[in-house]
Amino acid sequence: MALPSVSSLEECSEWARVAEPFIPQLLDLPRKIAASPQSLPQIYLETNPLVSGFAFSLLIALITLGLSEYHRNYSQIDRLWSLLPNWYVLHTAAWAYLNGEPSHRVALASVATTLWSARLTFNYWRKGGYERGSEDYRWEIVRNYVPGWVFFIFNVTFISFYQSILLFSFAAPPAYSLLLVSRIEPEVTAADWSFFSFIVGLVLSEFVSDGQQWDYQHAKAAYKKDAKVPRGWAKEDLDRGFITNGLWAYSRHPNFFAEQMIWFVLYQWSCYATKVLYSYTGAGAALLIMLFQGSTWLTEFITSGKYPEYQHYQKQVGMFMPKSLSAYSKPQPKVIRTSELAKRQSKKDK
Repeated sequence: MALPSVSSLEECSEWARVAEPFIPQLLDLPRKIAASPQSLPQIYLETNPLVSGFAFSLLIALITLGLSEYHRNYSQIDRLWSLLPNWYVLHTAAWAYLNGEPSHRVALASVATTLWSARLTFNYWRKGGYERGSEDYRWEIVRNYVPGWVFFIFNVTFISFYQSILLFSFAAPPAYSLLLVSRIEPEVTAADWSFFSFIVGLVLSEFVSDGQQWDYQHAKAAYKKDAKVPRGWAKEDLDRGFITNGLWAYSRHPNFFAEQMIWFVLYQWSCYATKVLYSYTGAGAALLIMLFQGSTWLTEFITSGKYPEYQHYQKQVGMFMPKSLSAYSKPQPKVIRTSELAKRQSKKDK
């Protein structure tokens, strides 16, 4: 049996009932595939979708680990970041459809995550992320601080395996929960459309913030090239080195905020559907938020060392959530009165 037997919505959120019983399937999956590789389509249909999704994440981790060590390029998983979470949701919806299970609710969630995937993939592509040899600049900085064998362990544990499993954990479990709910309540409700709309709104906000940052970086690059301020921009804004207008006037990372919230909302969708306040499906979203705390700290540590005004920006504008409804204002030059200058001069004369 590929799906658990549940009699209530609340039971759809219980790890011990809907996930733990299928761990033996995961352990037996390599043997089944090796014994009959030609039966892979049938094995896929007979395997719990959460199990097959997790097995795929382990396979991806092994592949990215091998490629990263072979090419000495540690952004292999980065190239899949915008694709894999959506794949896990699509996989859950496709599995349900192929097995004749109600799939409309999961399909609705997959439309939302596909929009997310399309936006992030496009943004990563236009930044050159898919160009040959491209790599996250932060990995080179980390390599300069630690011995080679330490970075290898870091690559195995965090870059390759942890991140691959993370991409599975914040997408697949909530989608799986929505699938189980659909077996009891197959019809899409107004609440489902509300959660869908909320995610789409967050994706749109990411699109706007990404576009604002993209325009700023292009203007700054043009300004550095020929020392001419592009039309629509102020010299002092480009000299600053980082964007502080639009959504960035209220949040230092509005795109990161929306990125975390999208998967938190998907988790909340699964909680609402199962009539619980929290469940195991939120572990991935929580780990994603924790990851953003660390990675954003590293990014800002590098940025603050490059741009003097960034520390003032940090004090006035929240990292993710706005500190106030007031937009960022640049630091005002300190005015020294003539009397103060006279006092200083008299002290020197003495």
